[in-house]
Amino acid sequence: MGKSTRIDSVPYVNSLFQQPWWLEAVAPGRWHEIMIKKGEEVLLRFPYVMENKNGLASLTMPAITQTLGPWMKELKGKISSQLSLQKELMSELIRKLPYHDSFYQRFHYSITNWLPFYWSGFSQTTRYTYVIEGLSNLDAVWDGMKCNIRNKIRKAEKAGVRVADTDDIETFLDLNEMTFLRQGLPLPFSRDFVRRLNSACASENARKIFITHGQDGRPQTGLFCVYDGRAMYNLLQGGDPALRASGANAMAMWESIKFASKVTMTYDFEGSMIEPIEEFFRSFGGVQKPYLEIEKVNSRRMKMRHHGRQLLKLLLHK
Repeated sequence: MGKSTRIDSVPYVNSLFQQPWWLEAVAPGRWHEIMIKKGEEVLLRFPYVMENKNGLASLTMPAITQTLGPWMKELKGKISSQLSLQKELMSELIRKLPYHDSFYQRFHYSITNWLPFYWSGFSQTTRYTYVIEGLSNLDAVWDGMKCNIRNKIRKAEKAGVRVADTDDIETFLDLNEMTFLRQGLPLPFSRDFVRRLNSACASENARKIFITHGQDGRPQTGLFCVYDGRAMYNLLQGGDPALRASGANAMAMWESIKFASKVTMTYDFEGSMIEPIEEFFRSFGGVQKPYLEIEKVNSRRMKMRHHGRQLLKLLLHK
C-alpha cells in the first residue's frame, strides 16, 4: 500500500483537526473560522469554536481535538522579514477575534511564534508530544524503542496476543470506558460523540481501530487512531484493567506504527503531561515536540471561575 493520496477538503491546515469535516463532527454547527487573505491568496486561517454558557462566551476547542490554532502560509525570504509578516498576521488575527470572556487554544507544534499573543495579554503553557518522523525505516524505529517496550511486545506475542484491525467501535468504547472507571473518573465525552466522530472519520478513510485479543478471545486493549497524509495520531486508548500486564497495549501501538508507515509521514503520540503516560510514549523513541497552549481570561466573572478551578486542581494534586 502506498502513501495516502486522499485530497482533503481544504489545504489550509497543519493537521486533520483543522479540516471542516472534522470540526463538523466534533462541534456540529458551532465552529467558525477567520481567514486573512492578500487578494485571493490565503495567508492565515484560524478555526475555532464559540461556546456560550451562563452568559459567558468562550472561544475554545472541541473535545477529542489535540490542536487547533492558526495555519499560516509558509513564508520565504529573510528571517527578519518572515517574523515581521508573522507579527502582522497574528496581530490582525487577534484584532479579528470575536468578543470572548475567555480564550483557550492549543497550537500545532509547527507554530512556534506566539509573541503577538503575549503582547496582547495572553498567557502560554508549553506542552509536549512525541513524534516518530522516520516511518519509512521500521527497523530503525524498532531499534529506537527502549528495551522494556520491545520486551512487552515480545511477551504479548509469546502469550498468543493478536491485534485485529477492526470496525468494532462498540468493543473499543467498552475498553475505553474501562480505563476511566479504573481511575474513578467520569467519561469526558459521550459514547454517541465518539460514534459520530468514528462515522465521519470512516467516511474520510481517516481512522483505524486496533483491538488486541488474548488466546481466549477476550478483548484486552484498544487504540483509536486517526490520520491524513501528514501524520497518524494515537487519539484514544482503552484497556481491561485486569489485563494491563500482558504487553498488549505496547503490541497494539507497534501495530499502529507499522500501519502508519504505509499511509502517512509521521506518528504523533498526541502527548500527555501525566508522568506515567509520558514515560510510556517517550519509550517508543519519538522526537519530543513542544507545542503552545494559549489562554486569556477577560471578564472578572470568568477570572473568578478560572481561579476556582486552578485552586481545585492544586488541592486534588496534593
